[in-house]
Amino acid sequence: MVEIGSNTELPTQRRVFALYTADGLDLVAEWALPATVVPAATVVMFHPLPTAGGFMDSHLLRKASNRLPALADLAVLRFNTRGTVSPHGTSDGSFDEAVGERYDVDAAIAEGLALGAPRLVLVGWSFGTDLVLKYGQQPGVDAVVLLSPPLRYTTDAELALWAGSGVQMTVLVPELDDFVRPDEARRRFAPVPNAMVIGVEGAKHLWVGERYVSQVLDVVASVALEHDVQLPTEWSGDSGSW
Repeated sequence: MVEIGSNTELPTQRRVFALYTADGLDLVAEWALPATVVPAATVVMFHPLPTAGGFMDSHLLRKASNRLPALADLAVLRFNTRGTVSPHGTSDGSFDEAVGERYDVDAAIAEGLALGAPRLVLVGWSFGTDLVLKYGQQPGVDAVVLLSPPLRYTTDAELALWAGSGVQMTVLVPELDDFVRPDEARRRFAPVPNAMVIGVEGAKHLWVGERYVSQVLDVVASVALEHDVQLPTEWSGDSGSW
């Protein structure tokens, strides 16, 4: 048995490819799929602000792709939005203040739906939550998980549109967040009765620390699989990707 830690990479099928947007850009993307079974659900992940160092390889997204396919039979799609640079490569275009990025969201959701898994969940972190809130209310999206939403680019009117969507919304807000803290989040999300705001004691905006990573991934898996999940903290099989 090996304890699952920050750099643990569990058995996963990986495919790096280009997402094509309707306005003609190629975005660097990666599928991480269960090694031996059909995915139980698909998770599409949207990274933090690229102008502040966010990208598809940011630690929560990387750890989700390293663990969730093996531990929860989930397919994980992550990608760099336009103009974003990461160890995986550079996407075409340039950062567009959450305007042109609507085409990036469309391309990612279309790719997620094309996999054909029973359920599609969008997971946004920081800037990624704005992209989900602004453009993620689309046919085929079953649920969303929002991590550290700053609500920087999302208007109150855009947020209120989710009230009639019927889409399950789970909002994880760090107690010590730099932008929006739990009480403020509850006030801002109050017009959306299908939004459940959860304050996370001791956590900060970047979710640094295995304790907080585990909490986030447990919630993502629980939403995707539609039942409470506590992911294993140890692994007894092989590790690595192919």
